[in-house]
Amino acid sequence: MMELRDIEIFLVLAEELHFGRSAERLTVSQARVSQAIRKQERRIGAALFERTSRTVRLTSVGRQLRDDLQPVYAGLHESLERARLAARGVTGRLRVGMMPFNVVDMHPYWREFRSRYPQWELEIRQLAYVDPFGLLRDDDMDVLVTWLPVEEPDLTVGPVLCTEPRILAVAADHELAQRTSARLEMFADFQHVVAPGMPDYWEDSYLPFHTPQGRPIERGRPVTNAEDLINQVGMGEIVHCFPSHVTRHWGMPNIRWIPVTDLAALSFALVWRTEAENELIGALANMVRELGALRF
Repeated sequence: MMELRDIEIFLVLAEELHFGRSAERLTVSQARVSQAIRKQERRIGAALFERTSRTVRLTSVGRQLRDDLQPVYAGLHESLERARLAARGVTGRLRVGMMPFNVVDMHPYWREFRSRYPQWELEIRQLAYVDPFGLLRDDDMDVLVTWLPVEEPDLTVGPVLCTEPRILAVAADHELAQRTSARLEMFADFQHVVAPGMPDYWEDSYLPFHTPQGRPIERGRPVTNAEDLINQVGMGEIVHCFPSHVTRHWGMPNIRWIPVTDLAALSFALVWRTEAENELIGALANMVRELGALRF
């Protein structure tokens, strides 16, 4: 029988297909990963991975084992997590993913929810810019805080938490750095970035594809995390449009923030998968409606 840790090692290697990355992710040595895989291959009597000096690939037996183990492993972890919560008197958990950076600004909502519902655990997670709707659909989170509009037939849009004007971030030595305001038409003169996998209408609502005069606003390579994004701005490689709350959370001497005068304010709201709505999601949405949107 495979031990739980060996199952985890196998599934991580099946995903990463790289012994070094798998060991780093698991915080074990590469030798420990190799040992666990060899032990399972001896027990099963067949190779699980094809290894060369350059590549690691699953064999047909390995693919079958991965497909069989993934739901079992996920279910076991969920059972253990429910037991852990029950031992603390917690009867449910609500996972909220944040696309904006202003987690601190929204503390009044989080504090109030925890005060009203001590029997439920509230988990707030800052998200990478990778397929956030997919996280809802895959049940990796329960509620998403993101900008509007969201026009997905399987998702429900709840109450708005805040609405903010737009600002343009540029490097301190950028040619626009001394301006007191910016207009959307200027965006066509500079390189921007975008996260991968966004629906076109949703991307366009954050950063339009064209200026008012029809000039294209060029995107460069995709960016998936906030650190890479702001570092590219600071190096002068790109400019980037943000909601204004970032000025309260990124005090960086090499960045200048310029108000954009002709780009609509961005509203952020709760969004969840309609079929997954439950008592916890409903309680959070009703509480936000009762408290009302934040004002800055």
